[in-house]
Amino acid sequence: MEKKIQMTTPVVEMDGDEMTRILWKMIKDELILPFVDLKSEYYDLGLVKRDETGDQITKDAAEATKRLGVAVKCATITPNHQRMDEYKLHQMWKSPNGTIRSILDGTVFRTPITIPSIHPAVRNWEKPITIARHAYGDVYKSVEIRADEPGVAKLVFDGESGKHEEVVVHTFKGAGVLQAMHNTDKSIRSFAHSCFKFALDTNQSLWFSTK
Repeated sequence: MEKKIQMTTPVVEMDGDEMTRILWKMIKDELILPFVDLKSEYYDLGLVKRDETGDQITKDAAEATKRLGVAVKCATITPNHQRMDEYKLHQMWKSPNGTIRSILDGTVFRTPITIPSIHPAVRNWEKPITIARHAYGDVYKSVEIRADEPGVAKLVFDGESGKHEEVVVHTFKGAGVLQAMHNTDKSIRSFAHSCFKFALDTNQSLWFSTK
């Protein structure tokens, strides 16, 4: 039997929910453990454990990723009302992906895996296209209010210097919904820097678009 590959730095192992747990165990047992002396810090991000720890385990896994630099995460459930009843949850926990990305100030790169035998649908696309997404703030950290009567919705900012700003978002004549989002200059610059670095490292052209 060949000698196993030795690891010097542990990887953060984030287990997931339902069928993912079974698939990840099969991947480890059949494709990793026979060949690699796996060293990992294990975090169970299954919905039950997240609920038991008040979602602290998700934050701990993200902090471990910051410390060790590499993590493998399995698919997890972002609960809705049906899942709350099914799992008897204390509250409707937010997406663990959003929590992790927020702590890591993460940029998500979706990179295609190219295989010579599988040709792209658009034949003249000869190079891979990577999509980068700024995965901090915005809808990931948004807050919502359900207005059930007429009224005035305002956006208010009170600065530490005493500066006060407010703008009227909408004057409701009846019921409606509101959502507020934010981002930071620091995170925006970090996103831009990571995109430029990725493009230079992979020798890809860089384009920017907003929605």
